Amino acid sequence: MKKLKLADGIHMLIMNVDDILFEGMWEIANGVSLNSYIVQGEKTAIIDGVIGWDGVPETLYKNLEEMGVDPQEIDYLIVNHMEPDHSGWIENFRRIKDDFTIICTDKAARMVACFYGEDKIRVVKEGDTLDLGKGKVLSFHPVPNVHWPDTMYTYERETKTLFSCDMFGAFGRIGDHCFDDELTPEEVDFYEFEGIRYYSNVMTTFTPSMRKAIEKAKELEISIIAPGHGPVYRKNPQKIIDDYARFARYAEGAGKNEVAILWGSMYGMTKKAVDYVEGILQREGVKYSKLEMPLESDSELVATVFRSAGIIIGAPTYEYKLFPPVATALNELGRKRITGKLAFRFGSYGWSGGAEKELQEIIERNNMKWDFLESVEFAGAPGEEDFNLIEARVMELIGKMRERVVE
Repeated sequence: MKKLKLADGIHMLIMNVDDILFEGMWEIANGVSLNSYIVQGEKTAIIDGVIGWDGVPETLYKNLEEMGVDPQEIDYLIVNHMEPDHSGWIENFRRIKDDFTIICTDKAARMVACFYGEDKIRVVKEGDTLDLGKGKVLSFHPVPNVHWPDTMYTYERETKTLFSCDMFGAFGRIGDHCFDDELTPEEVDFYEFEGIRYYSNVMTTFTPSMRKAIEKAKELEISIIAPGHGPVYRKNPQKIIDDYARFARYAEGAGKNEVAILWGSMYGMTKKAVDYVEGILQREGVKYSKLEMPLESDSELVATVFRSAGIIIGAPTYEYKLFPPVATALNELGRKRITGKLAFRFGSYGWSGGAEKELQEIIERNNMKWDFLESVEFAGAPGEEDFNLIEARVMELIGKMRERVVE
């Protein structure tokens, strides 16, 4: 666990977590940080918490004491969000101190009671405040469905610090550099990549609520953004606000100037066309990623399609329907409400077609509103005429992508 001073009277604890599936499903190859904050006035509050993950609550107590914080003098536990990566410490903390108050929204209060049997709870609503003394005044601002209905911001007025919980967060371990003004160019790129993976995997379904949370942040005078995961923004907090506004656009059809090839092939017939498309993209200098299903993880699938301005689907007919691993992938993208993407599909068939019909059913059922170019289907292996049609469609897609690119 790493300890840092954020400002006078405000400290940060960071614990990196590896080798887990986030929310029990999302692969995070580069780990994730769990950030907790301590605000000291005459009274002391912890905002979010990390114990319960490493199984050693004493780790927290030792670090608090090293910062000059007596765990027995902590008065408030502020729960911005009830997921256990932010609240799993409550049960352990109760073992050493019995007279603290949990502060949370009304929706979180019901879950605090259900999850941990707590009843010493103060429910707060928009604009309510908590005066800790010595100039430290916290205010509370619900941001429902970011990404649970219970979530809120906590804002410290003196330092103009926004404790944003899951909002403005990113996957990725925190190394020697935690603050935006310390990051190397490589680390900036790393957290951009991990921020996209985080938003797409965890937040995309709730993009309308994310937009409202962005607007609420703009109503506050912010000098520091301190999220529950990822780096702290103290030099240019507007950057992560702008990034999240851009990510919201990716969820609704925009993207980086790159193509995601989502594909699968039974006997190599469709793969011949995938290889041909890859050659076209290389010739045209278009960046692309290949997602071979079912070999790719859901985490990588969602993040790659999410960030791409153009999607190419290579999938054959299988038993009168779309190749099942690709159908499953598209359904997952529909569940995450990734809408409005520009797309083109091609694929092989044997004795009969049927893939195109199921593709349309998936898109319509999930209300994805993808903008499809005319598909190209071929019997068995693609021939010269098929390759010519595929090239024409790919060039059309490249042209139309330009108006959707947001970097």
